[in-house]
Amino acid sequence: MQIAVLLYEGFTGLDVVGPYEILSRMPGAEVVFTAVQAGPVRTDMASLALTADRPLSEVTSPDMLVVPGGPGTEQVLADTAVLDWLRAADAGTTWTTSVCSGSLLLAAAGLLRGRRAASHWIALEHLPLFGAVPSTDRVVFDGKYATAAGVSAGIDLALHLAGRIAGDAVAEAIQLVVEYDPEPPYAVGSVAAAPPDLVASLRSTQLAVLPR
Repeated sequence: MQIAVLLYEGFTGLDVVGPYEILSRMPGAEVVFTAVQAGPVRTDMASLALTADRPLSEVTSPDMLVVPGGPGTEQVLADTAVLDWLRAADAGTTWTTSVCSGSLLLAAAGLLRGRRAASHWIALEHLPLFGAVPSTDRVVFDGKYATAAGVSAGIDLALHLAGRIAGDAVAEAIQLVVEYDPEPPYAVGSVAAAPPDLVASLRSTQLAVLPR
């Protein structure tokens, strides 16, 4: 199974690395990092880069797409090369997936019209602009489309996918190998749990996934 992971300037690192650590451990998985041009691609924090081994033009028939989100999403929404590639690649995928605001890119490509989709909480309101139906669930499956909420939810998404593709026993083994048993120190991991003033402050700062 070839898993194509899209990279673009300003993506969020864990959106990619989290799913990669899970999906790459499935039997028969081949993960390909791809971008408009091959070479290093910087994350939103700039101090980290991942390498796109192949340009989009060389990744034509993946079995799975993984599209991350991040502050760079806004620029890619107008990148016809990426959107055209998403549409073309999606035509032959078994699974088309996203993490965080990556669902906006799938929606902008016309792939989520009329479908339920998750995204980072600050990006959810943008999904209807592209015909998608926003969901506050952490992971959403709608046909072959699977979308995750913000950043860390990509790990949950990947484990769900591993279970559906390789079976529960394999997914459980992977979860134990990476020792995914989160015990967060603060109960503010969702908008519903966080204090309203914290939510409001993040909406108005550069920490937002998309500029307001």
